[in-house]
Amino acid sequence: MAITALPPDTDADIARVTEALAMITPRWNVRILLALSGPPLRYSELAAKVSWLQSGQLHPKLKALCDAGLVERTEHTSRHVTYGHTNRGVALLPVLPMIVTWAEEHLEKADRPLPAIDQIEDSLTLLTRRHAAAILWVLKSRQEVSGRALARIVMPSSDWSNIYPPLRQLVADGLVDTKGTSRPYRLSAAGDGLSPVLGTLSAWSAGQPLDQASQHPVWGNPQAKPAQRPWGSSQSRPAPAALPPARTPQSSPAWHNRDLFSHATTARPKAAIPAGGPRR
Repeated sequence: MAITALPPDTDADIARVTEALAMITPRWNVRILLALSGPPLRYSELAAKVSWLQSGQLHPKLKALCDAGLVERTEHTSRHVTYGHTNRGVALLPVLPMIVTWAEEHLEKADRPLPAIDQIEDSLTLLTRRHAAAILWVLKSRQEVSGRALARIVMPSSDWSNIYPPLRQLVADGLVDTKGTSRPYRLSAAGDGLSPVLGTLSAWSAGQPLDQASQHPVWGNPQAKPAQRPWGSSQSRPAPAALPPARTPQSSPAWHNRDLFSHATTARPKAAIPAGGPRR
């Protein structure tokens, strides 16, 4: 079922990116994925790494990540069970330092330096606003769009005025700009800067190597050569056989999992940012 009035391939692309974000955005999911970096862990070993989570909280999170195909549960014997990344889970990890690179440039600066993991969680909160992926896609491809026209594209089955609450939120978050009431909307520098992140998420969610992000028809590099194959919506989404290199717009820091997960695991992390945006 179409979710926008855009062409079917584009509609499917937006749906896949939205689904990918929904897998990793729920609270603690990224921290659990980072804690599982390395050899598979027993439940007790993983619980020790995320000790702020009670057992009743960790188990459903693990199950959801297994259901999403990011974590694999391996039963060696009835008393020896381990958890580790699937190939798709491993292939997703290079997106995280790209989010950190974007956050350091575009998110409002905090009073004190924040661990990279906090910057990732703050950024994901913005990207999973209602209709955010579709609105950002349309504004990137069409540069300037009125609210009424944007509503016809993004939510064709709803009253056109319903576009304004998510638009106002994206403006407050600093991802979208407008010059005032009844004026068209466009991406801000921060919204445009999300191109590598959204292009890479699109490639990952379509089961393509991450370097295919540079060929994305909207989020890719306009100077790149045409893709060798069409950006189809009907293809299956197999797990990449190996971890491909991540694409970054500029030379980015060589982040490691230990850097992203640099907070003390014995301390309870801060709560997610409030709904008003990245105002720390």
